[in-house]
This record gives sequence, C-alpha cells and structure tokens, in this order.
Amino acid sequence: MKKTLIALAAVAATGAAFAQSSVTLYGVADVALTKSTDTSAAVMSAGALNNGTSRWGVRGTEDLGGGLKAGFNFEQGLSLGDGSISTAGAGDFGRAAWMNLSGGFGDLRLGRSLTPSFYGIAAWELTGTANYSVVGSQFGFLNTRSSAQLMYTSPSMAGFSVSFAHVLKGNNVVGAVAATATTPAVAGVERARNNLNAIYRNGPIVVAFAYDKVQDAEAGKSLGGSYDFGGFKLAGSVMDPSGVAKGFTLGGSTTMGPVTLTLDVARDTEAKDTDLLVEAKYALSKRTFTYAAIVRDGKGEDAKNFNHLALGVRHNF
Repeated sequence: MKKTLIALAAVAATGAAFAQSSVTLYGVADVALTKSTDTSAAVMSAGALNNGTSRWGVRGTEDLGGGLKAGFNFEQGLSLGDGSISTAGAGDFGRAAWMNLSGGFGDLRLGRSLTPSFYGIAAWELTGTANYSVVGSQFGFLNTRSSAQLMYTSPSMAGFSVSFAHVLKGNNVVGAVAATATTPAVAGVERARNNLNAIYRNGPIVVAFAYDKVQDAEAGKSLGGSYDFGGFKLAGSVMDPSGVAKGFTLGGSTTMGPVTLTLDVARDTEAKDTDLLVEAKYALSKRTFTYAAIVRDGKGEDAKNFNHLALGVRHNF
C-alpha cells in the first residue's frame, strides 16, 4: 500500500511538471495558380507569388518558475506540389532552429531565426510580409534570417521596444568557395554582423526603425510606419538597404467585412524602378482565406517590366 501511494505521488508530480510545459504543432498550407510575363501558368506553394511559403513546425515552452521560461522553435518549408522540402538556408530546418530564455528581463534567443530588421519592417508592412510584397521584392527586409544569431528583445515600455542581434565572426564567413576539379578553394573572410530594430506601438500608430550592418560593408537602414484609421490603414517608409538601391514605399489597405484590399507601391529612386501591388483577400474563416495578387515588377527605364498574377488559398493551422 505504501509503495502504491509513493508511485501515485510520483505520477502526480510528473503530471504537474508536464502541466507547466507545452509543445505546439503549427504550419501553413498555401497553394496558388500563378502566371508571369513570358512564362507558363503553374501551381506553386513555396514561390515568390504565394501569400506565404507552405511550412510546418513545432514550438514549445517550459515554465521554469520565478517568471522564467525556456522555449524552442523548429520550422521547415515544404512544397504542396511534390511534397519536397523547401529550404530557407543550408539545413532542412532552415526557416527556424532556435531556443530561448524569456522573463521580466525580455527575451534572449540563440540559433537560426528571423532578424530584428525583419520584425521591424513587418511591424508596419501592409501584406503581413507576403512573398509577393513589393516592399520585400524591391528592397528586401535588410536581412530576413541569420544563422547562429544571438538576439535580445526588450520588454515593451510605454509602447517602445528594441531588439538587437549579433552574429560572431566565426559564424559568418563571407566569400568562401569550395574547390572544384579546376579551381582551388577560397577560404572566405570572417565578418561579424549586427542587426537591430526599435519599434513604437501606441494605439493606431506604429513606427519602426531597422538596421543591418556586416563588418567592413555598408549598413542597410529603414524607417517606416503605419496609422490605422479604423477600416483603413496607411503605411509608408524610407528605405536604404546595403548596396545601390534606395527609395521609399507608400500604400493603403481597407477592410470591408471579409474582404481586405491593399494597394502598395515601392519606388527605387536610384534605378528609377517602381513595383506595384494590388491585393485582394477574402476571409473564409479566422484561419483560412483566398487571395488574388497582381504585381507589376518594374525593371528600370531601360529594361522590360514584368507582370505577375496569383490566385490562391492559405490555411493556417
């Protein structure tokens, strides 16, 4: 009898421990019929004309007590066309592979992850960083993901928060080339990388600054924001990514019942190149919507422009 009570107590204690932890399976199924200038129509699920890349992942947290939590996230892209893995990096879980510690001090994340600059631009971008976003296609998100990243995000203080990430020299080798039958290997150069954002959220107002800098290279910067008037949102930014591109974005989005319409323009003033997006989304439920996107991809004054069309459906689980 005594042994039985001890065993039941052990099971109860184990159950209490499990109650403090959670693991969630999640993902996106996105498929679209796409057509671009000079190309045949195709069904895509992880392409530039999808609203989002089809993917699945697992994430979890454990309550360590005293307000401290440990967590993790592994995420993998996939194709609904043939079931193959769609990578966003060197590894199968190239979309995310990190763990974190969080508490009253903020959040400390280590591993392969989206960057602070991405989160900074995503704070105001109108499409929810859709694959066909003209902000992303024209200027990128300064740097979308980094491997072996050490990232800290502060708590929100009166609507203001900051995130800072650093990649050590030994984890960021630039210019390395593998040997071939005819050419020797190139060792590459180790260069540290810093990336940050500063975001202010207060009611309908969002303002965000984003920054990315690789050692011995030009920094990329952006300053953007949005204002939600209630049923209509206006967003704009000044973009100065690393390299010759430079310009601005301006757009608006309105919601009428289950329908959301978005018009967004991204202008590279250096290349005199304008990208234009018209997007319509129809919510079938809280987790599923259909979408239509028309993208005019400008190529500058002396090059041929391209037009793209996507008709798709996205389900979040």
